Amino acid sequence: MATTEPDTTEVRAEDLQPLLDGRYASLRHQIREMLGRPEFEPPIAIPTPEYRERVFEWMRAFANEGLTAPGFPVEYGGHGDAGANIAGFETIAFGDLSLLVKFGVQFGLWGGAVQQLGTKRHHDRYLRPTANLELTGCFAMTEAGHGSNVQQLETTATYDPDTDEFVLDTPTDEARKEYIGNAACHAHAAAVFAQLVVRGESHGVHALVVPLRDERGNVLPGVRIEDSGEKMGLNGVDNGRIWFDQVRVPRDALLNRYGGVNDEGAYESPIEKPNKRFFTMLGGLVQGRICISGASVSASKSALTIAVRYGLRRVQFGPPDEDEVGLLDYRT
Repeated sequence: MATTEPDTTEVRAEDLQPLLDGRYASLRHQIREMLGRPEFEPPIAIPTPEYRERVFEWMRAFANEGLTAPGFPVEYGGHGDAGANIAGFETIAFGDLSLLVKFGVQFGLWGGAVQQLGTKRHHDRYLRPTANLELTGCFAMTEAGHGSNVQQLETTATYDPDTDEFVLDTPTDEARKEYIGNAACHAHAAAVFAQLVVRGESHGVHALVVPLRDERGNVLPGVRIEDSGEKMGLNGVDNGRIWFDQVRVPRDALLNRYGGVNDEGAYESPIEKPNKRFFTMLGGLVQGRICISGASVSASKSALTIAVRYGLRRVQFGPPDEDEVGLLDYRT
């Protein structure tokens, strides 16, 4: 007995979307709604300073909606949900990628370093101001001379027992912090990764919270910052270079979840082996890598959508004396 197939198969986007969005459908919908507002229209050919300020205002709009740090603990303005953090970051990647990068630096890298490497006193001091954008920070890990070889960073943080402070120093020009997001304009503090030296002995790379600017935005004494300048496709991000010249911070500036200096001025850590301590520290920051992967998929979806739509209507060449052929009809 013959059967007849329907002429068309209708798939309603409004039915499919929640299925694709999964567990975080409402969050993704809220972010897409924001990105669709007229004020989030990607700027074209505007001056870089204006672009950077516009991206900063976009971040402030997200902060006002409570969408900045769902992975932070509830008591600091988040939801304690790392999955929501990743889903939100993925979705922001459908918009302007300068917003994505600056958002990731502020809430993922700077905020994530404080959350994952710090202890309660750091959380109490920094997480809520970070989530609501009262405090803008940056993630000062990469150096010009070492790139991703974090274990060999040259910046030093030397403990001074006489003042109960750490002294940060950039010993060579190759040790400058390079291409640090938020550094050129907006960051007032940095999570600085440095070789921790206590009583003449190096205990490997640790992170410290170091002030960069005062409340008026003036760069503090001992800190030097340069703008990294223009970059293709991301001029809304204020990348910069940072040098430190004998900059002093109190002992509790050290993010000491995995190692610190006690009241007697001695180094102590719950993880005895330096290599294990180092990789445990970096393991706490792996969420950022996952976020970047998810965001890359979203950006690829946008690019493919644009390419396919264009390929459907763009025609070029064809058989003699006939109409030109659409690009997606080409056999090769």
